[in-house]
Amino acid sequence: MFDDRARIISVAQQEHAQHFPRPGWVEHDAEEIMRNVLLVVRVALDKADLSPADLCALGIANQRETTVLWDRGTGMPVHNAINWQDTRTDRLCRELAGEFGQDMFRAKTGLPVTTYFSGPKIRWLLDNAPGLRERAEAGEVLFGTIDSWLIWNLCGVHVTDVTNASRTLLMNLETLDWDPDLLDALGVPAAMLPEIRASSEAYGEAGAPLAGVPVASALGDQHAALVGQTCFTPGDAKCTFGTGSFFVLNTGARPVTSDSGLLTTLGYKLGDQPAVYALEGSIAITGALVQWFRDNIGLIGSAPEIETLALTVEDNGGCYFVPAFSGLFAPHWRSDARGVIAGLTGYINRGHLARAVLEATAWQTREVVEAMNSDYGSQLSELRVDGGMTANNLLMQTLADVLDIPVMRPIVSETVSLGAAYTAGLAVGFWTDTGSLTQNWHKAAEWRPSMDGGLRDRGYRKWKKAVARAVDWVDDDE
Repeated sequence: MFDDRARIISVAQQEHAQHFPRPGWVEHDAEEIMRNVLLVVRVALDKADLSPADLCALGIANQRETTVLWDRGTGMPVHNAINWQDTRTDRLCRELAGEFGQDMFRAKTGLPVTTYFSGPKIRWLLDNAPGLRERAEAGEVLFGTIDSWLIWNLCGVHVTDVTNASRTLLMNLETLDWDPDLLDALGVPAAMLPEIRASSEAYGEAGAPLAGVPVASALGDQHAALVGQTCFTPGDAKCTFGTGSFFVLNTGARPVTSDSGLLTTLGYKLGDQPAVYALEGSIAITGALVQWFRDNIGLIGSAPEIETLALTVEDNGGCYFVPAFSGLFAPHWRSDARGVIAGLTGYINRGHLARAVLEATAWQTREVVEAMNSDYGSQLSELRVDGGMTANNLLMQTLADVLDIPVMRPIVSETVSLGAAYTAGLAVGFWTDTGSLTQNWHKAAEWRPSMDGGLRDRGYRKWKKAVARAVDWVDDDE
């Protein structure tokens, strides 16, 4: 919860389980997510000694692409939610690209056909759950990303916003509506799809425990962070470092087609104002690599310990870690890639591996920034960052060194939640315009580049050699 000066009044968080039924498959329990949302609402209100009557609006920011199908009559999910990282649709995506061509999808959606996006996940469920397609065609089964699922449960309306819809491979970037050609290509019935609305408008009033509070915004998490970082001017950019990392650059009122492996997407849409577009570089595995280093390998006991371990050595010792656990996302889009540790010698110890884990985030971000500079036609001069990994000072300094630009973190690090609050507040008049939001942004920390240019170039050259060894691993019969 935030006040009118964007100060945090109360915070509540609750982790939910991830399910891995098969290699490459990642699922969530949509009902658990809804229960957790209601729980954190109650806890946050109790912490601040507030009631729903004290709130002017509720905003939603959610993991995008994660796909939920539920029964219109009972409201019950028909399957676990398929997470954005899930790769079960790899073969289907290759078949779709072969039949219709990547260019058709890119021209209409700004996206390549990959396992990342919701449309193929819907198709997989319709193809593999007996009787589900017929029920979907009859409008008995509904689709939504997590925002739609939450709004349905809170307000009883079936809607989504333009940012979440833009990540389905089903919405036309120009019309901001579901595209009949795309629906036909993917085999998705229009009857199961939510109405597409602006990111900032009142969708309805919530029930208990928020009875009467308007639900007034919905954005994909990375779009919410763009708003939370007040990146309202074309050329402004932010990168959120969490489980994955997501670099988003505001391109203004026109979509910019990428020739460098980036995604053309919606930035946000505020009420009746024209939509704002963006370029995005999505990196699948960054913070998740630290979690893997902790949970699967056991070389650290907690995520913050990786910085301490990495500081026991001066460099990576020539070791590079390409974390292609679910393939490589931007700018490569290689679902056939898998993780590689390159440059191992007898000299390498735990500290070098810890360095390589952190540097993997920086080098992947460097690849995206180079693509962004090429597509947008100008050089990025600074980067605003947020997300849990920004608490790692060694990583942030490494990022500034690798990018050769200043990296800045705001005082309010919960920029995803703040962006949801900003758009909800704008919808109900709590804030008057984006100018009043910009005044709330204040720098908490800044890291400036200090790496020798020759060392930077050599490290990047080695990184690209390691990436070349990660691709073309998965065979067609897998």
